[in-house]
Amino acid sequence: MEAEEVSKKWEGRVSAKVRGPRAEQVWTLLQDFFNFHNYFPSLATCHGIQGISGEPGCVRYCSGSSIRSSDGHSGSWSQERLVAVDAKQRSFSYEISESNIGFKSYVATMKVVDIDEEEEGELKGLCVIEWSFEVEAVEGWELDDLVSMYQAGLVCMARRIEDLLGS
Repeated sequence: MEAEEVSKKWEGRVSAKVRGPRAEQVWTLLQDFFNFHNYFPSLATCHGIQGISGEPGCVRYCSGSSIRSSDGHSGSWSQERLVAVDAKQRSFSYEISESNIGFKSYVATMKVVDIDEEEEGELKGLCVIEWSFEVEAVEGWELDDLVSMYQAGLVCMARRIEDLLGS
């Protein structure tokens, strides 16, 4: 009997605070699945190639230069399909269906959560964007490097959203 190789799954979760805007304001931006490049710093482009933005089953094409492709080039691309949307919980899940990055069986969820934080005795409005993912281990990568890259990108994304919403 031959031994079967079991793919190792990586799981990760990152989050970033967005000061000022409430979760509903941030959700309004993020639920537009085809415009992720407006907020995420490493994307040069993101546009719809199938379906209606924000509706499960729609597909977006994303490309950028900060993630190296699996063939060693600096440019990367992916096609991502929106799997589920929960407007009440302000979350959506998507999967990468094709890419040159080397991701296999990639599924992620983004969620926007309202929180209140006390600052100098006064409650300040803010929210948190949470991004969790599961992917088969990627040859040549380390999980910590992927998590660090996502964390840095999400923090930049939170700052862009604050600027856009006038916080």
